[in-house]
Amino acid sequence: MKELLKLFERIIQRVNINLRELHYDVTPYVSEMIRLDQVIKFYAFYGITPNHPLNLQFRHSSLAGSYFLGKCRTTNSILYKSDIRGDELKKKEDIVHFNGHDIRITKDETIEIEDSILIKTLVHNYSHDPETLEKFFITNTVSAQYANIHGSPTDGSFLGPFATVDLTTMCDCVIGAFSYIQAGEISHLNIDPGTVWVRVPGVCNFVYRYPLEPLSQYIFFEQGRPPQGLLLDFVEDRKDAFQRIFEVVNLPPSIKVPSSASLDRFAVVRPKTHIGENVLVAQRAYLQNSWLGAGANAQENCYIINSRLKGNNVTAHGAKIIEAELESNVFVGFNSFLHGRPSHRLKIGQDCIIMPHTIIDIKKPLSIPDGQLVWGLITNEEDLAANSMSLEEFAKIDGRHSQGAMLFEGSGAAFVNAFRARIHHILEANGAFFDGVDNRGHAQRNQKISFNTIQPYPEGDMVGLYPTIVIQP
Repeated sequence: MKELLKLFERIIQRVNINLRELHYDVTPYVSEMIRLDQVIKFYAFYGITPNHPLNLQFRHSSLAGSYFLGKCRTTNSILYKSDIRGDELKKKEDIVHFNGHDIRITKDETIEIEDSILIKTLVHNYSHDPETLEKFFITNTVSAQYANIHGSPTDGSFLGPFATVDLTTMCDCVIGAFSYIQAGEISHLNIDPGTVWVRVPGVCNFVYRYPLEPLSQYIFFEQGRPPQGLLLDFVEDRKDAFQRIFEVVNLPPSIKVPSSASLDRFAVVRPKTHIGENVLVAQRAYLQNSWLGAGANAQENCYIINSRLKGNNVTAHGAKIIEAELESNVFVGFNSFLHGRPSHRLKIGQDCIIMPHTIIDIKKPLSIPDGQLVWGLITNEEDLAANSMSLEEFAKIDGRHSQGAMLFEGSGAAFVNAFRARIHHILEANGAFFDGVDNRGHAQRNQKISFNTIQPYPEGDMVGLYPTIVIQP
């Protein structure tokens, strides 16, 4: 384990150098976040399909329990049970439209991870940065449990547990636990825990900050202690269900899946679950006693338990839905936690947008009307009134609007339209609109994946590290 420890210390040093202007030291956080003796116990795996480019290169890295799809390069890094998803990588000769420019891609895009530690992190390549169209990079970065790096080239940064950086180029930043950032481009910022920030420069700016004391019940993270809280407990209580699916080589589907839908081999499906046409269920998703109507999707690290999703529902990375009924076209954002009770169900009306990192945790029945924008911490009707607005009314905002702990500036119409356009893109990309011939998406292209395993050195100074591996067509 000598070389693995040296690599660990080297990465921490590089991250600290990048964060020196913030006077931030990641060492006391990371020391309790990952145990290197656990890292050496797990194999890594990658997927091959005719529909995804293949070019994997691993050098001087540890990849324990991590999954790779698409073109990826990992150098001098430690990945632990992370998902590196390159199924929307741009290809040579693709055209990207940006601010009136048509930018031609000169070579196939690649995910490149270097000098970084990613712990149970979801990486998705869907990037809009016009400066780095051929290389989606993560360098000199540490990310904690259940963080999401989504379409966000990242350098010299630290993401706390359950943090999300989305469609944002980030340099030398600290993102606090359970914060969600979609801001275009940021640098040298220390974002407080529980911040939800959506910005389109010159157009609109949405900011909500969780009250720290209630948030600490759900996720609490401080120096010298591992992450704690109800969110982590919820996931840890169900981790044994995933152990079998990673131990068994050939595991047949436990339920019937329509020919137009895709159920990932590494998803957990418990009894009495229904999957409709054009449904996508990604790896590490957890389904139990639930109904997913046509066109719905459950992305990585999602949990859907004792719930019914009528159709064309988006359950984004890390979202959790328990004891709930969702009408059609409901969007549930990254790492949201929607928790009804068996006798007190949560009901969400058609065309609602549940903002990323929203917590709805109720002990009485709660119904959210059709067409609402919902954010923040909600435990009852009063909280809902303070932390929601109809999309129609929100679209009328032109200027400054504050409501409780939420502040919005700019064009409400632009904000709502951008969300709706993105939801449409997600459904389209996931194959929700497939008609049997046209509009194929991930639900159709991911049906047949060949999974292959790779393993590290089993003993000696290199234990836990993987040999240099190049896998090409």
